[in-house]
Amino acid sequence: MAKLVVSILSSLDNYCAGPGGRLDGLPMGPAFDAHNLELMRSAGTLLFGAVTFPMFEGYWPHVDRSAAGDPVQREIAERCDTSRKLLVSDRLAVAKTSPWADAEVVARSGAHQCIAALKAETGDDLLIFGSTVLFNDLLRHGLVDELHLLVGNVVLGGGVRTFEPGVTAPFRLLSQRRLPGSEIAALHYDCRVG
Repeated sequence: MAKLVVSILSSLDNYCAGPGGRLDGLPMGPAFDAHNLELMRSAGTLLFGAVTFPMFEGYWPHVDRSAAGDPVQREIAERCDTSRKLLVSDRLAVAKTSPWADAEVVARSGAHQCIAALKAETGDDLLIFGSTVLFNDLLRHGLVDELHLLVGNVVLGGGVRTFEPGVTAPFRLLSQRRLPGSEIAALHYDCRVG
């Protein structure tokens, strides 16, 4: 069976984005990219919510793929291209002219059934980066198997909460480490306890 893995970068005060959804206050960089690539190497399907999909769609297809480009970013971009992409949204459609025109769109009402069916298949993991509304819903309904909570060395003071109020779930710590060359604490949890 495939696992559903979530990876999210959070501030010390539980925000995955600052006021207005801004991400520039979070410590993204080479260590963050290397961690994401490590997870992508075990994933076959990328899941997105309506906010994260346009950000990824607008960035990764345009990364420099030449030998002069960053090798980590190049591999992430290539893996994004070749992975199955699933967008959970009631309001977004993928343009036929999009470089990711092959992405599947699933209505929120059908997301749990679709994701449970994908998890029942033998194969590579399903992976979510960010997509806080989607991941909180899936966590609430017991569909998340593992959580990689990256805690940055910043306090944002407001914005988009990493964990929505009222969401409860059991967690068992599998590992903890500092991402090399950064001040990011990487906490890896099993969500299938209890």
